[in-house]
Amino acid sequence: MKTRKSWREKLEGKHPSHGKIVKVLIPKPLDVDSIIRKIPKGKLVTVSQIIEKLAKDTHADKTCAKVTGIFIRIAAEVAEEDLREGKKRVTPYWRVVKTDGSLNPKFPGGVEAQSEHLKEEGYIIELGKGKKPPKVKDFEKYLVKL
Repeated sequence: MKTRKSWREKLEGKHPSHGKIVKVLIPKPLDVDSIIRKIPKGKLVTVSQIIEKLAKDTHADKTCAKVTGIFIRIAAEVAEEDLREGKKRVTPYWRVVKTDGSLNPKFPGGVEAQSEHLKEEGYIIELGKGKKPPKVKDFEKYLVKL
């Protein structure tokens, strides 16, 4: 029978992360916005793809997911402001979905507004079950490689 480690053993024991330096990118809002602007009509990207692209482009080990998520939201809010001002070319934030293809309730107007933008572009939206948000049907076939 395996015995549990004491709290002291857990505190002082060896851990695989000891001594490893990780280069984490804290992106700029305009870098995040730039990636979203390049998503062509008829295509989607996931938040994870944006995070990975930012790290790859800067030779970082990782990108801060929390900051990236905040900047995606900022890009979305700016796009909605631009639309209200009558601008035609805005950042197509609605083409950014979560890793499982679900819509983002934190976007302006919630999943309802994102769903409307996507429906206008011909996507079929499946309703979520329970508290899960709706998602784009067969979203994998629309993903673009970044």
